[in-house]
Amino acid sequence: QVQLVESGGGLVQAGGSLRLSCAASGRTFSNYAMGWFRQAPGKEREFVAGISRSGLRTSHADSVKGRFTISRDNGKNTVYLQMNSLKPEDSAVYYCGAGYRPMGVSRTEYDYWGQGTQVTVSS
Repeated sequence: QVQLVESGGGLVQAGGSLRLSCAASGRTFSNYAMGWFRQAPGKEREFVAGISRSGLRTSHADSVKGRFTISRDNGKNTVYLQMNSLKPEDSAVYYCGAGYRPMGVSRTEYDYWGQGTQVTVSS
């Protein structure tokens, strides 16, 4: 089992940037594909970005391509989400997930979740 703790959320103006971190503990971090998802009030949890175990492959949702970048540091057991040019519609609770399967875009492909971190973008 792996434990995940997100951090780095907060309140930012539109056009600003935030960097989210997700620190993992427990089992070997490099055994897991990692992903970021977000959930706004009244909406389903949606895929934002995913990264393979090695970090060589990434995937980003169309809504964030060119603005968000996922990365990982297996030496620090941490996955990051750099968010630039933020928009009010990016406001949500952001969750990181860890999965045994190769990098996926569905929440069902992830086995462990953190508690989430709130991102609020003001207009």
